Amino acid sequence: MADTNPRLPGSVKDTHQRRLLAKALSNPMTEARPFTPPSPYHIGEDVEVLTMHEARCGLGNFNRRDKFKVVLVLEGANELHYTTRSFGINQPALVFTNRLIPYAWEVPAGFHEQQGYLCCFSESFLHSAMRGVSLKDTVLYKVEGNPVYFLSEEQARYFTDAFTRMRRDLESDYVHKEDLLRNQLSIVIHEAARLEPATAQHAPVNAAERITSLFLNLLEVQFPITAQLREPVLKSASDYAERMAIHVNHLNAMVKEVTGKSTSTHINERLLMEARLLLAHTDWSVSEIAYSLGFEYPTYFNNFFKKHTDTTPLTFRRAQVPALPA
Repeated sequence: MADTNPRLPGSVKDTHQRRLLAKALSNPMTEARPFTPPSPYHIGEDVEVLTMHEARCGLGNFNRRDKFKVVLVLEGANELHYTTRSFGINQPALVFTNRLIPYAWEVPAGFHEQQGYLCCFSESFLHSAMRGVSLKDTVLYKVEGNPVYFLSEEQARYFTDAFTRMRRDLESDYVHKEDLLRNQLSIVIHEAARLEPATAQHAPVNAAERITSLFLNLLEVQFPITAQLREPVLKSASDYAERMAIHVNHLNAMVKEVTGKSTSTHINERLLMEARLLLAHTDWSVSEIAYSLGFEYPTYFNNFFKKHTDTTPLTFRRAQVPALPA
């Protein structure tokens, strides 16, 4: 029998990292979270600046996945799992996380949680200050870029002052404080872009493996589906290529080279696996499962399922129910 398992790069086999990433993304990016933190350090849903302690105490929306984030680490130790790579952070650093990329934080055993500041913001908030440049196209937020920038003592003081000013501006009654904050945040991003990024641990050895690892992680962290109202599942190679900011033909070629399977085959196999699990282990209707998997209409899901299994979703579900004793 042919081997149906993809030949994954070593870093993608790290099930612990993948589990952390999946847990971190268990709350859908589109989930509504009406919340007003008991602190003055935010402007609606667009931007907020908090200390790490405030964030851990729930005084903000730090866990939201629909925001870009800048984290200033000043003390403590942590490990950032960022797509296929991991970064040990035990010194002052700036960390940039992209809302389009899976990531998770982990505190190593025996270490205290980190202290510092963080800023969460929407791309639209910073758009005018960036003069039309998309954040995902900047060096700090590129999919294949490094998100961690270690700081010297002087640099740590500089960025600490910057975050302090942003908090002061947010707390003020100045009518144009949003403009001040945009400028401060833009300066932080531009100054950080001049720094030397950190080197990831266990990075894939070449571009093909790196791109394939990122694709497989982007695919995997969307599952399991545990709620019907969630971010739609990406179902086409072009969807993933857009998230990864590469051409779809390049993505297809790299994935085929490393795994021996096409991008569409990986996507369809994972969708089919999840469909079977939902049909067998939930009481959701076929229509609800179809929408949860990102199909626009239940008939599209029925056609997809029958094409790959030679049976309908309803027939498959009925076959999973044990026969009653005579």
